[in-house]
Amino acid sequence: MSYLLNLLYAALLVAVSPWLLWSAIRKGKYREGYGAKFLGLVPRRTGNRSCVWLHAVSAGEVNLLQPLVERIRHDFPHCDCVISTTTRTGFEIAAKKYPGLDVFYCPLDFSWAVRNALQRIRPNLLVLAELELWPNLIRESHRRGTFVAVVNGRLSERSARGYGRVRPFVRPLLRCIDLIAVQSEEYAERFIELGADPNVVQVTGSMKFDGAQTNRTNAMTTRLRQLAGINDQDIVFLAGSTQSPEESLAIESFRTLKDEFTNLRLILVPRHPERFSEVAQLLERSGLAWQRRSELEDSRDENARILLVDCMGELSAWWGCAHIGYVGGSMGKRGGQSMIEPAAYGVAGSFGPKTHNFRDVVRLMLAREAAVVVQDGDEMTAFVESCLRDRERMQDLGTRAQQLVSEQLGATAKTADLLSWLLPEAKPQRRAA
Repeated sequence: MSYLLNLLYAALLVAVSPWLLWSAIRKGKYREGYGAKFLGLVPRRTGNRSCVWLHAVSAGEVNLLQPLVERIRHDFPHCDCVISTTTRTGFEIAAKKYPGLDVFYCPLDFSWAVRNALQRIRPNLLVLAELELWPNLIRESHRRGTFVAVVNGRLSERSARGYGRVRPFVRPLLRCIDLIAVQSEEYAERFIELGADPNVVQVTGSMKFDGAQTNRTNAMTTRLRQLAGINDQDIVFLAGSTQSPEESLAIESFRTLKDEFTNLRLILVPRHPERFSEVAQLLERSGLAWQRRSELEDSRDENARILLVDCMGELSAWWGCAHIGYVGGSMGKRGGQSMIEPAAYGVAGSFGPKTHNFRDVVRLMLAREAAVVVQDGDEMTAFVESCLRDRERMQDLGTRAQQLVSEQLGATAKTADLLSWLLPEAKPQRRAA
């Protein structure tokens, strides 16, 4: 089976190589980590301590795992943690968040690459965030006696249908997994229907709520607010994790409202760093006064009411500066980005109509009237204007969102408790308890 998968992966790699080359040249993507990706040349772990290898695909999953990593390191201080990721953005954020841990690019699912990586890391437990079912990695880990866990698992109806077409292949793969901790009963049923052992499928809720910061006076947010010169009279509209054309829509909303509401400020945080220059050019053509975040350390333009955040890893803290929010990636094909962080801060939040990647969270928020869907640029402008005209409505929307987040907390603790059974150090303690 491994040989067939290797051939399939190689064929796919050849097929997409022109696109990869174009992305590397034009966007600066896929230029790093070739040794780790193709040969499994990840950092070699020394010593005989137990080890947890946690894999997060990109920035969202890296942020998701932070409270779980902190919990593991606190409860099991004699256990090593290592972090792998797939994308450059994820790698940069992981390196920043976990300066004391080994962070590396996850090997591609070629049998020799994952085998080398496992030999160098020697993990006792492999933790995969959400839905990373890489056959060779999971099978090789299982063969070596490494426990495998999926955390914050989710399985959409569409994905379940796709996996169902190859169920005879998927079922034995799922049977190599020792724990599948999922966000909801609905997801649990889908995993079991595909062949997962019901005894290893556990409903924990969504860990995304646990990682959200709720304190607007935290050190990072306070520093950024001071750096940007945001005062108590300002009303900040933040459009975060945006993709084209969402920045232009937010800019037009600001242009429409800025003369009447002179205390309005706009903060733009594009999802991908390769688009910073593109958005900067968009702002330059707008004729509006704006400034880059990267320039604030040297000097601040007092006339600029628009800020382009061209630094990675700061979005969470910037949400703590916002009063009105728009969560991007929700008017195109991406399927949305997490709206939990602005909700946790009590931001009056909005997002576009295409949020299938966060269907459960969206359903909760809309049922509680804790967010608003905007279909286009006109509705975005209307939403921002309504918040500016009715401050009580803006505050009520944010309060409902914050209360919703507080009610969903606890998934990380449940997940860590389940993972503890798979760690050698924990078993004697658990028996004694």
